[in-house]
Amino acid sequence: MADRRSNNRFDTRTVGKLLRLLKGDVAFIILALLISLVSIVASLYINVLIGRAIDCMVSEGNVDFAGVRNSCVIIAVCVVISAVFAYVSKMILDRIAFKTVKRFRDSLFGKIQRVSVSYIDSHTPGDMISRLINDIEQISDGMILSFAELFSGVVTIAGTLVFMFMLDWRITLIVLFATPFTLLVARFIANSTYKYFTRQTKDNASLTSAVEESITGISVLRAFSMEDRRRALLKEEGERLKKSSTSATFFSSTVMPTTRIINGIIYAAVGVAGALTVIKNGSVPGGLTVGLLSSFLAYATRFSTPFNDISGVMAEFQGAVAGAKRVFDVLETPDETDPEDSLDDVESKGGVLIENVDFSYDKNVPLIKNFNLEAKPGQRVAIVGPTGCGKTTFINLLMRFYDVDAGSISIDGTDVRNITRDCVHRNYGMVLQETWLRSGTVRDNIAMGRPGATDEEIEQAAKLAHAHSFIVKLPDGYNTEVSNELAGLSYGQKQLICIARLMLTSPPMLILDEATSSIDTRTEIKVQSGFKKLMRGRTSFIVAHRLSTIKNCDLIVVMRDGKIEEQGTHEELLGHEGFYKELYESQNN
Repeated sequence: MADRRSNNRFDTRTVGKLLRLLKGDVAFIILALLISLVSIVASLYINVLIGRAIDCMVSEGNVDFAGVRNSCVIIAVCVVISAVFAYVSKMILDRIAFKTVKRFRDSLFGKIQRVSVSYIDSHTPGDMISRLINDIEQISDGMILSFAELFSGVVTIAGTLVFMFMLDWRITLIVLFATPFTLLVARFIANSTYKYFTRQTKDNASLTSAVEESITGISVLRAFSMEDRRRALLKEEGERLKKSSTSATFFSSTVMPTTRIINGIIYAAVGVAGALTVIKNGSVPGGLTVGLLSSFLAYATRFSTPFNDISGVMAEFQGAVAGAKRVFDVLETPDETDPEDSLDDVESKGGVLIENVDFSYDKNVPLIKNFNLEAKPGQRVAIVGPTGCGKTTFINLLMRFYDVDAGSISIDGTDVRNITRDCVHRNYGMVLQETWLRSGTVRDNIAMGRPGATDEEIEQAAKLAHAHSFIVKLPDGYNTEVSNELAGLSYGQKQLICIARLMLTSPPMLILDEATSSIDTRTEIKVQSGFKKLMRGRTSFIVAHRLSTIKNCDLIVVMRDGKIEEQGTHEELLGHEGFYKELYESQNN
């Protein structure tokens, strides 16, 4: 029951966090409020002037043209003042709004770079994209861009009350007596809509994830003739989003008509009471006149309008709060940190010692158990084994994408947990089976690890990777725009660019995780010769399924079910008549 109530109520904690984002802009907000106050007072005073002009025209005897003319001149001045000051106020608030949204987006993107890999792995790319784009846009539309309207509404209510009390305090009490009913209705509807906006943001993220998967996996979906099933899934996600969006929109849309009905009743009551007052006291000096009654009716309308607007803003604000809660969930995730005394400058010689390591992604499902391995400086170590035996997990542990549950991994005698992750990453060069190219030129992608590399060094790295020959045939050569998603490059060509990237960085240790899996055999033989030059004197870890590519390694580690089954040279393992020999013979039969 408590949880259900919390889902329906305004999330005040999230609102407080949103408001704290504006802390540095308080001076500008106060300035905008003061400017808005001048604009609104000027616009409200126009109603008094109109009432005076009406009295000048309906007075007994001749029409007071001079009085009408003076009122019109002052009205024109007030209109100009109100318009100019309103523009300046909105400009200041919009500037604060967009700056806040930019700060929000920069903070979220920066946080994504700092959280652990495990946190990223626990969320779909579509969900993270939805938080970064859709939810922040919702904050902008629902909170920030309505800020000026909220300011205007509050000041208009206060100013209108002052003018109404000046005209007739008794009729003003009628307006004030009925106002709480408007507020209660608006608050009830606003609280009720929060759960629907929360559901809408989640459904939006699910649809974004489904669309992202459908686009990135279009080739696989077509190969398995899954278009109809995928369309059905997207239709189901779309229907779910439509229902939650319809509910959110419906309930938020009831604010306006409901409050306007109440305000219409208030307007009628004020009109009747005002007319009776004019009839009774119209001839009394200083009493309520026909012109001032028209002014009062105008103020009664102006007084109720901001409540309608603010109610609409609050309904939109529900969506902003729901989106902000999802964004804050990421922003409040602890950063991936290193101990304060971690080493940040370790030039590794390449000695890696793994002792009694246990690790699992799910603590209830053991994966790597009691893993022990020593790689001496300059050794080429191959990791082989069936799918799911823990090879890629072993690479993740080497790179400190994850920390071990038990045991230790050391580089040159120093536990990697006492070395910053950035330092560990700098000492390894890695090429994965899964290629990744950033949006940019071929040159930019090769030089990603060494931004200051010269054109000659980039081309030399491409030649070592045997990528130069196809790169120069591209429309703009090394200046050809590429990305991970754009067509135009084969998977093998992308992998060669990634290999060239590694060749250029020339790190002290190497990790090759199926680095040539998408390359034809002829090119692979040439690339392997380039790898031999690169690996000379460097500790290298090579994950491979094709055992023919690792026969010359100094040490071959055979894994099965998260443990080391065997280790030794190619000849030694064949002589053992063990699991390695089974794997090797199965590939050569």
